[in-house]
Amino acid sequence: MELSDLILLKLNVCVPKPSQTQNMAVHKMKMGFIVIVIYMCFFAPVHQAQPSSATISDLSLKNMDFAMNLYRKISNYHDKNIFFSPLSISTSFAALLMASDGDTHKEMLEGLNLEQLERADHPQLIPELFQLLNDNITQNGSLKLDQGMALFIRQQFEVETMFEDQIKKFFDADIKRVDFADTKGSISFINEYIKCKTEDKVRKMISTLDAMTRVMLINTIFFQGAWQMPFDSNHTQNAPFYIDNYSVVQVPMMFIEDKFYMMEDVPLRAKVLKLPYQEGVSMLIVLPNKGMDYTVIDDEISAEKFLSWIKKLQKTKLEVNMPKFKMEQSYSLHSLLPDMGIASVFSNSANLTKLSKEEGLKVSEVLHKAVIEVDETGTTAAAATTIGITPYSLPRTFIVNRPFFFFIYHEDTNCLLFMGRLIDPSKE
Repeated sequence: MELSDLILLKLNVCVPKPSQTQNMAVHKMKMGFIVIVIYMCFFAPVHQAQPSSATISDLSLKNMDFAMNLYRKISNYHDKNIFFSPLSISTSFAALLMASDGDTHKEMLEGLNLEQLERADHPQLIPELFQLLNDNITQNGSLKLDQGMALFIRQQFEVETMFEDQIKKFFDADIKRVDFADTKGSISFINEYIKCKTEDKVRKMISTLDAMTRVMLINTIFFQGAWQMPFDSNHTQNAPFYIDNYSVVQVPMMFIEDKFYMMEDVPLRAKVLKLPYQEGVSMLIVLPNKGMDYTVIDDEISAEKFLSWIKKLQKTKLEVNMPKFKMEQSYSLHSLLPDMGIASVFSNSANLTKLSKEEGLKVSEVLHKAVIEVDETGTTAAAATTIGITPYSLPRTFIVNRPFFFFIYHEDTNCLLFMGRLIDPSKE
């Protein structure tokens, strides 16, 4: 892709490319790699902003319920694989909350399930909580979870100073001026920014751009996780995965035997398994019982249910069989969020006066892209601990060979970083 000298100069200054050493490190730790990108464009045509209250655990719980509601909206549209980052989406809209006022602000608060955290006497509480949550998740520096936000602003567009200061303060956002009238150059510049921020995993995020774009908000999140107990790649072999009663695919199935935390949700007719990553993050797998329609569980997923699963986990010796898989999913959230009550921000009645006093602003689209790769190892050094089976204590089995749900969460805060549903591991 050709870039103008100006764009190349900006990239060299603002977004240095990863070194060969960094690329090798990423390759070695690909096992729980996840990436998300969200962008919001504010186009010409409409008119007027206000945000705010509680604790990190309150915020995590509210984010989780929003995630479950959004999942149900997505699942209503198809019966395929699903994967997205609730934290990334919520963080983006938390930034947008600071730009909004009136009914637009109220709608977003309610749609994001954050209205109970709003405090008139503490208008910056919600962004403060997001800042504290991010600091808490990454506090010791050992967890590889990089979140980034960038605001691309049209060169002559005037952003309110308070909004610009707040988005830098609470979300450490990059503020960049762009000539959106040069659509080809802008697309190249923005895609290169995203590519660098996601360590080359997300390319060509956008292919078209309206020349009337005023502001573009981009949020990226990048996670690398190494299993606490890696699977032994020598034991990986092709095995059947039953998509439904009529469709079966052969997929690489990983194997490990060790002690894991699990529980059975008898009323729901499902089993739950926790697979810990290093540094305080885990994947929770919810596997419907054999013959159980996974869509029944769709209606039961909630923050309360998720927390009940975590509390009831018990350690037991298990043989775990789980498919390797890669997934890349994209969503046009502006088509989904109005059904969740977030509508006016996309319409000519949008009130974004805390972003700018310019009239005629609305959010044109919200794109969300997520990528995940799950395989046996996290780091090359961690790969070889296996426990032999003895005839004295044969372990139970947890065979993930049919559609399942998975959640990746930070254990100390119960913050839901990512969630998904895998129907067909042979489809990326």
